[in-house]
Amino acid sequence: MIKKWHLKAGVQKSISFLPHKNDINFWFQKNITKGVELTDQYFTYKIQAAKDHIDFENRFVDKNSKTALELGTGWYPIVPIYYFLIGYEKTYSLDLSNWLTEEYIYKTISKYIEWRNNGMLASYLSHINEEKWSVLEELNLNRNSSIETLCNKLNFEPIIGDARTTKFENNTFHLISSNNTFEHIYPDVLKDILKEFKRIIKPSGIMSHFIDMSDHFSHLDNTISNFNFLKYSDKAWNIIDNSIQPQNRLRFKDYLEMYHDLELNVVETKTINGNLEDLKNLKLSQKFRAYTREQLAITHGYIVSKSLKVS
Repeated sequence: MIKKWHLKAGVQKSISFLPHKNDINFWFQKNITKGVELTDQYFTYKIQAAKDHIDFENRFVDKNSKTALELGTGWYPIVPIYYFLIGYEKTYSLDLSNWLTEEYIYKTISKYIEWRNNGMLASYLSHINEEKWSVLEELNLNRNSSIETLCNKLNFEPIIGDARTTKFENNTFHLISSNNTFEHIYPDVLKDILKEFKRIIKPSGIMSHFIDMSDHFSHLDNTISNFNFLKYSDKAWNIIDNSIQPQNRLRFKDYLEMYHDLELNVVETKTINGNLEDLKNLKLSQKFRAYTREQLAITHGYIVSKSLKVS
């Protein structure tokens, strides 16, 4: 019997060879797998991450932080709107592809308003700039704005480009953050991105990155564990992996070593473990046998680093 994840892997691999692969994948996720719906579960996941980034910032950075960069814009600008509502002057969001539409921006705005009206938002966003909130309500009432107008009113600028070579000046950002993005970037590219972030972060600014190191196919197919992809050699994984949603399979230890090599000052980490029983029942590829079980057990984690530049 063919497993769900086999089907998804096969479809994504096939799409990855086609022209306009991102557009085709978007259509497939929207119409077949329904993977782009703004559910309460997805909204919770993203808004919790935004709260965590700001909590880290409040601990390590001057309260006057007002300029942010997000890596990985995605379909819904949940994090940029969060930063807007707490008073950020400007948030830039960087992605290789353009996923934003007026529809999805308005859906994000509606979700914020729905959550505030039912009292759920207060758990994640206790101090809202009311002037900014009135902008959100006005946009929600008058649904005829272009993407450019919406983003301008939300102090949000999406950028399509390569994060390794941004056009920002040195020392631009108080905060650089990402959610579920690092795991889709291969190591050599990620190193160059981090070098660029090191250049554009302000003195005493912070980077806060949330990384999902679980096998993403397990999100669709509960017959496999979060660690399933650790049983494949690099050669085998290269056959399975695809350019639509690549997975680098780096472990938390690997990311920390990368930070160390780049002289990025890690000031905080926070990790979540998967089920160790799943690891015990898995025959690991030789590639992962040098790791301890505790190292492999980490499926999600934050890495927070603080700039050591002199003002």
